[in-house]
Amino acid sequence: MGFLIIIATFVAMEFSAWAMHKYVMHGFLWYLHKDHHVPDHKHFYEKNDFFFLVYAIPSWLCIMLGSMYDSFLTFYIGFGILAYGIAYFLVHEVFIHQRLKWFRKTNNKYFRAIRRAHKIHHKHIGKEHGECFGMLIVPWKYYKNEFFKKS
Repeated sequence: MGFLIIIATFVAMEFSAWAMHKYVMHGFLWYLHKDHHVPDHKHFYEKNDFFFLVYAIPSWLCIMLGSMYDSFLTFYIGFGILAYGIAYFLVHEVFIHQRLKWFRKTNNKYFRAIRRAHKIHHKHIGKEHGECFGMLIVPWKYYKNEFFKKS
């Protein structure tokens, strides 16, 4: 049962992160996210990196409080949030933006589509006119090789 709660939370996090990215990061907290779209390149860290706390703190609280009060639902939700955070780090920071040079090349269609969608997201350096706010769910058009030939 715990595994299903972790998986359901992980999936829900993709939609939560999409909404956070579109309406908060590209909304009233743009001043923290802006340096991610117009990087300084002088610093390894960005103001945008503070957004991890939005999910890390609830994850930690759920795991801690769930274990303290024997609430298995809360406990496993915390681990679902943690699992998404790990996936975010590996996919967004390491794979897409190459902040750590671990996974540089792939021929996997899904991973190439993720990179394409994110490239389109970063095409807009302002907070308006953005697209592709998610991370793991990629619109079908980014799987096609012809996508960049048409745009």
